[in-house]
Amino acid sequence: MPKDVTHLYEEFDGDRLPPGQRETQGFPVLSKSGTPSWDPETWSFEVWGAVENQLDLSFDEFRDLPSETQIQDFHCVTGWSKFDCEFEGVTFPTLAEEAGVTEDAVHVMFHAMDGYTTNLSLEQCMRDEVMFVWGYDGDDLPADHGGPLRVVTPHKYAYKGAKWVSGVEFLTEPERGYWEKRGYSNTAN
Repeated sequence: MPKDVTHLYEEFDGDRLPPGQRETQGFPVLSKSGTPSWDPETWSFEVWGAVENQLDLSFDEFRDLPSETQIQDFHCVTGWSKFDCEFEGVTFPTLAEEAGVTEDAVHVMFHAMDGYTTNLSLEQCMRDEVMFVWGYDGDDLPADHGGPLRVVTPHKYAYKGAKWVSGVEFLTEPERGYWEKRGYSNTAN
């Protein structure tokens, strides 16, 4: 049974549909560049930085980590929101525990196959709703939506959820990602 986290907006004293957003039934595709290709035999997911255990996981090894399915809302900074998305994957806290994040880690940088990066504070990531997902609505996550693996951050706008994610770096000092360096909000509130 999927875990329903669509009530998350209540924690932030807001409405389910944030101000200025419109609900869509579709799932628009946006990216900074084209969809990268990947090979399941050579793809790897790396974890490094302020961790006790650097990880280099194949796709099968990543999918062997403890996983769950959640129903989440998805909000794009371009003005649309899609309710009740079913995502399957690994929660951020599960991955952080596997890597053994050190006490001096304060920030996270997500890295993607197309060179995209995005950042969040470690505190904002250490929520069960932040997930590395490979499944969408009962099927594999489509490539144009970030497959084989993307990050979802239902309490933030979607540019904080890297598509085609290939690694996560735990930082001891804050750094800005791709859009954040170009003037987007660093917090994505």
